[in-house]
Amino acid sequence: MDIFPNFEPAQMLYAIVDIETTGGHASSHGMTEIAIVIHDGKQILNKFETLINPQIPIPYFIQRLTGINERMVERAPLFQEVAAQIHELLQDKVFVAHNVNFDYSFVKHHLQTAGFDLQTKKLCTIRLARKIVPGYTHYGLGKLCHQLGIPHGDHHRAGGDATATAHLFTLLNEKDDKNVIAEMLLGKNSESYLPPNLPIEHVEELPKKPGVYYFYNGAGKIIYVGKAKNIFRRVKNHFSNNKTGKQKQDFLKDIHRITYQETATELLAHILESVEIRKLWPIHNRSQKGYLPKFGLYIYEDQLGFQRLAIEKNKQVLRPVYSFNTIYEGHQRLRELIKEFGLCPRLCNLAKTNDCIVAIETNDCVGNCNKPLKTYNKKVSKAVVWLEKHLPSFAYLDKGRTAAEQSCILIEKGNFFGFGYINEPSALKNLDKLKQHLEPMQDNDFVRNLVYKSATVNPSQCIYF
Repeated sequence: MDIFPNFEPAQMLYAIVDIETTGGHASSHGMTEIAIVIHDGKQILNKFETLINPQIPIPYFIQRLTGINERMVERAPLFQEVAAQIHELLQDKVFVAHNVNFDYSFVKHHLQTAGFDLQTKKLCTIRLARKIVPGYTHYGLGKLCHQLGIPHGDHHRAGGDATATAHLFTLLNEKDDKNVIAEMLLGKNSESYLPPNLPIEHVEELPKKPGVYYFYNGAGKIIYVGKAKNIFRRVKNHFSNNKTGKQKQDFLKDIHRITYQETATELLAHILESVEIRKLWPIHNRSQKGYLPKFGLYIYEDQLGFQRLAIEKNKQVLRPVYSFNTIYEGHQRLRELIKEFGLCPRLCNLAKTNDCIVAIETNDCVGNCNKPLKTYNKKVSKAVVWLEKHLPSFAYLDKGRTAAEQSCILIEKGNFFGFGYINEPSALKNLDKLKQHLEPMQDNDFVRNLVYKSATVNPSQCIYF
C-alpha cells in the first residue's frame, strides 16, 4: 500500500485506532478486528480495517455485542500476518483512541509478540473531550457522539467506532481554542496515562505528604485503599505503567474518583491503611487481609454469678482482654492462668465435661469452683489484673501535622487502641484523659507489630502508664 506520498515529513499525523477483542486484557485475550484511521488534525486521510482470527473462542456475549462470530474470523488473517502493516501505519504517528490505554495496551502487546516494538505518543479522546467540550453528562463514545451530533454507524465494530472517533477528533481540533492537544503533545500529557474515568483534577489536588488514599468505582464504592509517604507521587505511580494483565486493566477501568486522608507520619499512614482495609474490605486490596486476629480472651459472668474466662472468636462489639491468631495460642495462655491462680478449667471452658464430679475424677478440675463465689471471682480478677500488668500500656509519640501538635499511638494492655493528635501536654498524664483525644480503631497483629518495632527503635518516644 502506498501510504500518503504527498505529505511533508514534518506534518503531524494521527493514527486513530479502535479494536474489538475476545476479552478485557491483552495478556490472555486476542483481537477479532482492528481499524486504523489516519488523520492530519483536520480530516481523514486514509483507513485500514480488517477482521483478525484470534485463535481462541469468542465469548457468546461478545459475539452478541459486536456481531463478530467465529465463522466470520475463521478465514481472517492472524495478527502476526498483518503485524508489519499495522506497525508501519502506527509508527511515527500519534496513537489516538477513545480510552486510549485499553487499545494501546492490546496493540502494543500483540505487536511485541509478533516481534515489533511500538513507542508512540498517545492521546485519549475521552480526556480531550472532557477538557475541550466540558459539561456533558456522558463521555462514552456512543452517547458523546449523539450529544455532539456526530454520525456513528456500526456501533461496537472497529471500523464504525474508529470513524466516529475520527469525526470527534476533527471537532475537538476545531474547538480547541486553549491548545489542549498541543500541550499534551509537548509532553504535558501525563493524563493520558490516567484511568479513562478519573478526572485529572483529582490527581492534581493530591498533597505531597504522608497519608492514605481511596479509589472509588462509578457507584461510589471504595475499591482500593493505599498508603504513601507522598500521596501525590504514589498515586501517579499506580498509572505509570500499562500492564496488560487482567488485574491491572480491571483496576484502572474501575477507578472514577480519589479521596485521601493526610497523616503526620508514614507510620500513621501504615496503620490507617491497615485499619481501613479491614473495615472496608476493598475488592482490589489483596495484601494484609489475613492479619486480623481471629480469637480473643473474654471475661463474662454466668447465671450463677461466677466470673468466667473463655477463648472465643473475635467479636465486633466486644473488646477482648487480649487477642490471638490461633485458638491454640489462646488456650495455652489460659492454661497458664489456670495453673498460676488455681482457676477452674470447667469455668474456663477447657474441661471435657460440665459435670464437676466427673471433671475432678478425670483430673480436669481441682474443685476450686466449690469454694465461695466471691473467693473464686477474686481469683479471676487477680488473674486478669496480672495479665494486664504483664501487657504494656504506652503512648508512642511523634511529630504532628503542625508544629503545635504531636501524633500519638496508644497501646493499651498489649492491644492497639488507636491514634490521634494532641496539643495539650497534660493529656499525657492520665490514660483515660488521653483516650479522649484519640480515635479508637480495631486491633490487629500487623499494626501491633509496627508499633512495637517503632517503640523498640525509638524508646525515648514512649510514655508508659
